[in-house]
Amino acid sequence: MPIVTEIPPPEVQVITVPMLARAIVNGISGETKMNMEEALNIAQHILNFFGFEERIIDNYLEPDDRGLFYMLEEIRILIPEREETTLYDGREWRIHYWVINTRRVLELQVEKEEREKEFTEEDIYKEIPDEFWTRGVGE
Repeated sequence: MPIVTEIPPPEVQVITVPMLARAIVNGISGETKMNMEEALNIAQHILNFFGFEERIIDNYLEPDDRGLFYMLEEIRILIPEREETTLYDGREWRIHYWVINTRRVLELQVEKEEREKEFTEEDIYKEIPDEFWTRGVGE
């Protein structure tokens, strides 16, 4: 019986190296700064595993690579998935996969500054209708 994490269908089928790099930079927390050159190297390395596939089997990964995959799992760019099957001798066998979360990569394309500027303190005053600002005038 497969145990699968449901991933919504992506709007874009192909994730490019620059797209993934921008998502990595924007997804990493503020304490851990990452420059674009380093993110491009990581994105290239990650996409070399996937090629044109959506998911890869975990067995391909070396321990260092797996650590990188776990880091990207924390920011939800990669999602672990597993299948369980019963072998002929009755034993359970688990197969672990990694899936690119295309929707999350697309969400992280938005610059951090743009996301932070979505709502500022000044925006509160912009929402107040003009007639409220004329209180006391002409009384």
